[in-house]
Amino acid sequence: MNPSVRRGGTLRFVRTDDFDSLDPADTYYAYTWNFIRLIGRPLVGYTAGDDGAPRLVPDLAEALGEVRDGGRTWTYHVREGVRFEDGTPVTAHDVRYAVLRAAFPEHVYGEPVTRGGPAYFRQYLAGPAGVQAPDDRTVVFRLREPFAAFDRLAALPTTIAVPQARDTFPRYRLRPVSSGPYRIAHYAPGEALELERNEHWRAGTDPVRTALPDRITVRLGVSGPEVDRLLLDGRADIDLAGVGVQPEAQARLLDDPELRSGVDNPRTGFVWLYCINQNIGPLADVHARRAVQLATDKAAMLAAYGGEPAGEIATSLLPPSLAGHVPFDRYPVGPDGTGDLAAARRELELAGLPEGFTTRIAARTDRRKEWNAAVALAEGLARVGIRADLVPFGSGDYFTKAAGVPAYVREHGIGIVMFGWAADFPDGYGFLQQIADSRAIKETGNQNLGELASGTIDALLDTGARTLDEKERADIWTAVDRAAMDEAVMCPYMFVKSVLFRGRRAANVAMSPVYGMYDYAVLSVTEEEPAG
Repeated sequence: MNPSVRRGGTLRFVRTDDFDSLDPADTYYAYTWNFIRLIGRPLVGYTAGDDGAPRLVPDLAEALGEVRDGGRTWTYHVREGVRFEDGTPVTAHDVRYAVLRAAFPEHVYGEPVTRGGPAYFRQYLAGPAGVQAPDDRTVVFRLREPFAAFDRLAALPTTIAVPQARDTFPRYRLRPVSSGPYRIAHYAPGEALELERNEHWRAGTDPVRTALPDRITVRLGVSGPEVDRLLLDGRADIDLAGVGVQPEAQARLLDDPELRSGVDNPRTGFVWLYCINQNIGPLADVHARRAVQLATDKAAMLAAYGGEPAGEIATSLLPPSLAGHVPFDRYPVGPDGTGDLAAARRELELAGLPEGFTTRIAARTDRRKEWNAAVALAEGLARVGIRADLVPFGSGDYFTKAAGVPAYVREHGIGIVMFGWAADFPDGYGFLQQIADSRAIKETGNQNLGELASGTIDALLDTGARTLDEKERADIWTAVDRAAMDEAVMCPYMFVKSVLFRGRRAANVAMSPVYGMYDYAVLSVTEEEPAG
């Protein structure tokens, strides 16, 4: 939308909170993954195919992975001519170091270090020796077992090169070294970020990014309504979070034909859900968890996000965009979506809790729609005697210091955690593994928020990971979805559509088929921002 070849100007993002981390080893928010590609280049990337589906392309690597040993060995060759912001060449050794510091930080720093990013490389690599750089341009990954979709792992921020001599951990998150088209000019956490051009980036080496703007700014720590006002007033171009406008702005945008021309309403691949932690008080009983599911007023929670333009009621984990999605409804909440209270009370009886129980719900206040959905959830549960107190948090450290820290959750008796989820990469494994595999539970940055621990599910995930046949693979993801829902630790309530509004200056606006928001690697502006 709004195509342009204009080079120059300032692209202006705005965000309610901060990045979770700009350290590629320590990030798990989709908008950060989307944005961080402007600073660093993983081995593999994505572009959109003619049908809008994600297409794997080599990024820092000159080709997709060369696979041997039945899927146990993957080799990549770093492109020539790619340089860091100081002019030094990016080498295979920098990629190897980046993966080691993410997957095996104790090997790099000599002591255990908690990481907020995904744990796939630690899980699949054959230890620290499983990543090698035999020369300046070759990276070799040796796996414990075959992994059919390893190119998709190579597209994660984990493979963004990090020069060892400039690793300032734990402060690297404030000033990562650029291998992409932009470098950090200024970053005040919680306030502002400014990117300027990396003069050593060359367009001819990069099939993913267009790098048309001269500068990119991000205004941080702005309230949700103010984000919308800045966009509508032309003082910002894009909401960095990519999850849509507030309900009040949504109504105004959809009712005004002129404003509606700047609205996009795509399916995102995200699922809004909440997790029920099976280690917290009465929720250890599966019948108590099932009572929560059945008493959920999904219609009210959908309304909190803005109703039909924002999505549709979900009944399974896998979203419709992923192979393996098969519609089913393990916990029907009635034809109107408001809950099956009689069934919920029967489950409470089976749990020995006929009068209900008390728990706590964690939600992010800067994500106003999520907070309102949590309010609706608590009100729905109260109808069957489940009293749920809301606990407020901000987005920036939600997973690294609170909801994603099992010890914190247990200490504070948080039985339910609100969050949203999309595939780490476009595959059923990329959606399910981090939220359903017992081996993905981490001390911090945890995404298996219900602490689901099922040998059956773990075995299915392992089988699917090494299965090359796409139909067989999809059937396995369906089985994982059903098995996870039976455990009742996750309640998907909404398949997400975003009501996004782009400022009038935003150009080359396209949806990312991977991140469920605009593709930040190709955005630009048609004119410089007005003075004042």
